[in-house]
Amino acid sequence: MSEDGSWRRVSREGRRFLRGRYRSLRRLALWSLLESAHTFLGGYAVARALDDGFLAGRTGTGLGWLAVAGAGALLGALALRGVFGGLADLVEPLRDGLVRRSVRQAIGRAVADPGRPGDAGAVSRLTQQTEMARDSFAGLVLVARSFVFTALGALLGLAALDPVLLVLVLPALLLGTAGFLATLRPMARVQRAALDADEALSGRAGELAAGLRDVVACGGGASAGAPVERLTAEQERLTGRLARWTALRTLALGVAGRLPVVALLAGTPWLLGRGVSAGAVAGALTYLVQSLLPALDALMTAVGAAGTRLLVVLDRFCTPQPSPPADSGPATTAPEAGAGPGGAVELRGVWFAYGPRAQPVIDGLDLTVGEGEHLAVVGPSGIGKSTLTALIAGLLPPGGGTVRVAGAPARRAPARRVPAQDVPGQDGTGRGGTGQDGDGPGGTGQGGDKPGGGPDLRRTLLPQQAYVFTGTVRENLTHLCPGPVSGAEVERATAALGSDGLVDRLGGLDGAVDPARLSPGERQHLALTAAYLSPAPLLLLDEATCHLDLRTEERAERALAARPGTLVVVAHRISSAARADRVLVLDGTRAVCGTHAELPARSPLYRDLVGLWNARG
Repeated sequence: MSEDGSWRRVSREGRRFLRGRYRSLRRLALWSLLESAHTFLGGYAVARALDDGFLAGRTGTGLGWLAVAGAGALLGALALRGVFGGLADLVEPLRDGLVRRSVRQAIGRAVADPGRPGDAGAVSRLTQQTEMARDSFAGLVLVARSFVFTALGALLGLAALDPVLLVLVLPALLLGTAGFLATLRPMARVQRAALDADEALSGRAGELAAGLRDVVACGGGASAGAPVERLTAEQERLTGRLARWTALRTLALGVAGRLPVVALLAGTPWLLGRGVSAGAVAGALTYLVQSLLPALDALMTAVGAAGTRLLVVLDRFCTPQPSPPADSGPATTAPEAGAGPGGAVELRGVWFAYGPRAQPVIDGLDLTVGEGEHLAVVGPSGIGKSTLTALIAGLLPPGGGTVRVAGAPARRAPARRVPAQDVPGQDGTGRGGTGQDGDGPGGTGQGGDKPGGGPDLRRTLLPQQAYVFTGTVRENLTHLCPGPVSGAEVERATAALGSDGLVDRLGGLDGAVDPARLSPGERQHLALTAAYLSPAPLLLLDEATCHLDLRTEERAERALAARPGTLVVVAHRISSAARADRVLVLDGTRAVCGTHAELPARSPLYRDLVGLWNARG
């Protein structure tokens, strides 16, 4: 978006904000008029005290005029108190509105793209940027109002003393102001880029921190850290550019703030020769030093720093956000032809990118996973492994190509809407997998929809953060099953997964589960047992065993592979890939699929991963 477009957008929103706050603006203007009177009296009383009082030999008159100047100072203090009261009526509604808009934007992004990672920039907008906008707006209104009414009082005072004084003062003021205005647009451009870089660095650092285990396991420290280094270097470059423009702005401030005083002092003999009194010169100097130039300096500083920062931040809040897709929210679908039983997965020419201008995470992928096959997916952190499972689970729509599960599209188009409270799995009580203890995102769950609004029984997805809720052990193990499950079936599953010891420690199948008292590995062990009992013929494990030790992980994966159906595992250890029938290697430029034995000869990345794993024993 161009700067002109940004300015128009922010101006439109600003006018809309101010349009309903005329009362607050009138209150500010009335109090500020008192400040103009204070400014006018300050210089004019000094001039009269000299000309009509001290220089004329009338000390009482001079002291009287100085008393008038002191009364003007008290008047200015009273005005400032009223100004701050009116300022709060403008600033606080702005901040509240930005907070609401930030929340709406974050929710809109999440609904529009439910499979996308958390919006790290939303935290910055909700905390840092809203406070930045609040403080910048308050400072800008305060100094802009002060300058307008102070300049009004000072210029009227100069004209009242002698209009010729304006001839010396105004050219220097206008020259410095023009130089200052010339720096505003470039500084806004640099500050916008700096904010973009800051959000990008924050998001990338968060992703890297969340995937440190993958980075270490895959030996990808250098490649994973390279983007962070580039973003850090970009921030350093932008900081240098901002410093250079700040230096030019400081020069303009010097011209506008100091040159008028120099011009007045240098022109004093000429002024006295034209009949301007010494008191008038002293009054003009008072206007410049005590009122006009400090107000101008404060205005330029505020506009140059707070003003450009406010423009950039408000533009980020005013940028149109993606609308939620038509199929967001609970929906039901009609049966589709060819949707038979089984767990086969078929991807043809699939590509996906998180944004219209972003680089594809998956580009032109062709893949077929046969019924009953065990496939492992490996690759560096952030390469697209979780995106692939989200596409298969129907949580993300492909940007191109087709994704089919059991012969039907993985993501089905909605046919009709049903109320949220009528859809199983939406009440946060555990059915369908909504989050830890029913209050958070993610967890064990079945992706997609089926006719009638229930979960799609073609597949079950287990993410890294295992879903466990407050309830009995039996409820946690059977919540993915549409019907009742016998105790014997549950016991066979716990024995196969090796979770029977954990079940005994929790008090048996009727024991109570408190998610906060379970370790991440224990949560994963329960979630894996629940997936084993699930009737879904396709299981998707997205690093769902990362908190288990090697022996427990092997036992769980072998049991799930022996279970009827298809198993797709996003592996964080090469030992998981070695147990699979085939391995899909995602390396960012192409995908290679083959057996564990043949891939080292076909994929340099896989050969390096195997070598690093073997070197670690």
